[in-house]
Amino acid sequence: MTATAPASATVLVIDDEMGILDTIRILLKSEGFTPYTALGGKKGLEQIAALKPELILTDVRMPDVTGLDILASVRAHDPEAVVILMTAQASLQSAIGAVNNGAFYYIQKPFKNEELVTIVRRAAEHRNLRRENKTLKAEVKRKDRTGRPVGSSKPWLDALHVAESVAATDSTVLLQGESGTGKEVVARYIHDLSPRSAKPFLSINCGALPESLLESELFGHVKGSFTGASRDKEGLFSAASDGTFFLDEIGETTPATQVKLLRVLQQREVIPVGATEAKPVHARVIAATNRDLEEEIKRGIFRSDLYYRLNVISIILPPLRERPGDVALLSELFLKRSGEARGEPPRGITPEALAAMQQYSWPGNVRELENALERAAILAKGDSIPLSALPERVVEPRSDPLVSDVAQTNPTLDTIERAYIMWVLENEGGNKARTAEVLGIDSSTLYRKLSRYGLNS
Repeated sequence: MTATAPASATVLVIDDEMGILDTIRILLKSEGFTPYTALGGKKGLEQIAALKPELILTDVRMPDVTGLDILASVRAHDPEAVVILMTAQASLQSAIGAVNNGAFYYIQKPFKNEELVTIVRRAAEHRNLRRENKTLKAEVKRKDRTGRPVGSSKPWLDALHVAESVAATDSTVLLQGESGTGKEVVARYIHDLSPRSAKPFLSINCGALPESLLESELFGHVKGSFTGASRDKEGLFSAASDGTFFLDEIGETTPATQVKLLRVLQQREVIPVGATEAKPVHARVIAATNRDLEEEIKRGIFRSDLYYRLNVISIILPPLRERPGDVALLSELFLKRSGEARGEPPRGITPEALAAMQQYSWPGNVRELENALERAAILAKGDSIPLSALPERVVEPRSDPLVSDVAQTNPTLDTIERAYIMWVLENEGGNKARTAEVLGIDSSTLYRKLSRYGLNS
């Protein structure tokens, strides 16, 4: 009785002779493998990009694209790929060279069926063993919580539990919550726990760039596609291949960009600006927003079909005001970082200062807390942060920043502008796109002003 191939491994067979392809396909299928074939090296490269096979069995001597070309391409994109080379003109020197370049095995034609099956089976077992080792390492890493985002409150731990549960999958994740709640931190945590952790983690703030520049960053462009496009540019979807791509502020995208994002998620391919041919996408997508997307759908601002594509796994991050018990833990972390950056021992916090911080609502959430402590650590004298070193808004919370800021005698123009931006931002529920519309400026200008006034939390 014939043993079944390990995990019904997928095998792509590449040769320029159809008879050989048919023979090997029938043989491998009868042995429990899942074979695919490609006639010639060029077609083989296309099939590799589309199928991402576990094993590749390729002839060496082919016109245009040789087996060695295929080996080099595969190794550049997937160092763990298992490639077996076939040739009718083998030599000890060429075999050694092929193995040194990353080939799993070098087999000479003509070969016996049993010999080929044994080699392919051994290659599949080798691939499975490496995969199991990778999974084991990921599991060990998952159990090591030294890199776990800080917090012990139930809402925060509930969110982390979902993040940990989906990390090993390729499912799209939508992180929702107010600005500054730690959406990028959680996105990186998911990536670090995933089998993709050795690959890139790339991110982009969709609300910080105008539409034309955003599309170029996302999808790439070809030389001459627009003024200033002096060379081809790889988009972030492609650059994050086999890794994770984090789309922050996805709710700030325009309807035109949303259509293109939907295509990427549906077809798993991108078309660079100015190009006609699509490129496959192998990145995992994690998106984030501080908007209520269901409400935006009702208003016709956000596409429902894109929302459902993004919202495969939804994780809602709680605001800091709902986890006051975490303020002390986060403060300890931020003061330690601040001290290390300045080459000083970490500061403590006086009981009065900690009590005020725990009572404050932190509208800017964790990011506002970090900024406040960085400021306090610079201004404070001694080993502990006193109440007097905290920002006034923390010590004496104000309900109306516009009235409070401009009530002072002869306020500066910057003071009035800062207060007005805060007031509009609060009235618009933290929605930066609508705030920019009310202020009559574009989103990139608003982001610069928020950064200038320390309001970018």
